[in-house]
Amino acid sequence: MDTLNSNSSRRKSWIVFGVVTSIVVLFAALVMVMPKGFKATHEEIGTGKPALVFVYDAGLAVSNSQTEQMNEARDYLGDQVHFLIARMGTPEGDKLIASYHADSAELLLFDPAGQLVKRQHALKYAGELVQWVQ
Repeated sequence: MDTLNSNSSRRKSWIVFGVVTSIVVLFAALVMVMPKGFKATHEEIGTGKPALVFVYDAGLAVSNSQTEQMNEARDYLGDQVHFLIARMGTPEGDKLIASYHADSAELLLFDPAGQLVKRQHALKYAGELVQWVQ
C-alpha cells in the first residue's frame, strides 16, 4: 500500500511540475512576441536621426493596427529611426499635436534636424513606412 501511495505521490508531483513548466514556457513565449512599446515623449526629435511620430487615438481601431505596422518597420530599421507616439489626451501628446496641427491617426515624419518633412493619415503598412522614412 505504501508503494502505491508513493507512486501516486510521485506522479502528482510530476504532473504539477509539468503544468507549472508549461505555464512558465507559455508566459515566456507571450512576452517574447509582445510588441515593444513606443516612447510618448518627444525629446528625441531633432537629435540626429529621423523620427516617426504617430498620433495615437485610443478610440480608433486604426491606432492599434498602425502601431503593429510600426513595430514591424522598427524590426527592419532597428535604431536608424526614432519611433514615437503622441498620445491624445496627455499633456505631452497634446502639446505636440497642437504645435503641428496634427489630427488623430496621423503620421508625422521629422528629419534628423527635427524639421517636419512629411505627414499622412494612417494606415501605412510596414513596407510603406520603411520606404517613407528612407
